[in-house]
Amino acid sequence: MKAVILAAGYGTRLQKDIQKDQTGRFEHLQDVAKPLLPVGGCVLISHWLRALTQTACVDQVFVVTNALYHEAFQLWAQEFPSVQVLNDGTRSNEERLGAVACLQLAVNHFAVHDDVIVIGGDTLFKEDFSLRKFTQRFAELQRKSEDGNLVLSYQCKDEETSKYGILEVDSDFRVQCMKEKPLPAETHSRSACPCFYLFSRTTLPLLDVFLKEKETRPLEERDAPGNFLSWLITRRPVYVHEISGRFDVGNLASYTECDRYFREQLQNPDVYLI
Repeated sequence: MKAVILAAGYGTRLQKDIQKDQTGRFEHLQDVAKPLLPVGGCVLISHWLRALTQTACVDQVFVVTNALYHEAFQLWAQEFPSVQVLNDGTRSNEERLGAVACLQLAVNHFAVHDDVIVIGGDTLFKEDFSLRKFTQRFAELQRKSEDGNLVLSYQCKDEETSKYGILEVDSDFRVQCMKEKPLPAETHSRSACPCFYLFSRTTLPLLDVFLKEKETRPLEERDAPGNFLSWLITRRPVYVHEISGRFDVGNLASYTECDRYFREQLQNPDVYLI
């Protein structure tokens, strides 16, 4: 199994917040990629590498970043022999390829023909999440069908449905559809879906099909990984693994909340994510 960490974003909201901040407390975070932000005792992405290494659930980790942050990620990756960093060649948010195209780039560049864990580089989870449990659940699905895929979900608040992709799931925990940022009245579900997926090896060729279909459409229709997931649901079985919640580092407020949790509230750092 392989892992692809999507880290090619430009963190425009966060950087604007840092520039506007009058306290000076966050000046050291200016021009730092979100996955390389300090969270607790290490940078955000290192929490994932520690867990991926200790569980031995993958044998290679590919990090897709951009030309602006490529050197910083290469320096970070020197600690981790299993990591290879791939530059998507862009230098600004306006040039970005989009998350789905970055995933396709990694799959094609490294000739991946294996099941793939896809991780959003700015995302961490609450302590009930376990890589071992998640991959065990995937193995169970694979015994039933090699086409099975597994994603995460957690219960969001009513007023938060319009921020996220919301999954509608049947009694077998199979996803029936995904609604992108619906109003609360537009769905009975509150199952938000973060960017963390386990795609089967038979699903990977569909990345090319999806992007070919969408190549003349606006970037917004093929950028977010949820767009691919929504399209995939009608073509391959997708199931959910439920967790209690996540940290999504989008702006300065969400970053400081995440950092404070990891410095002051994390109960079992030695087994976090494992």
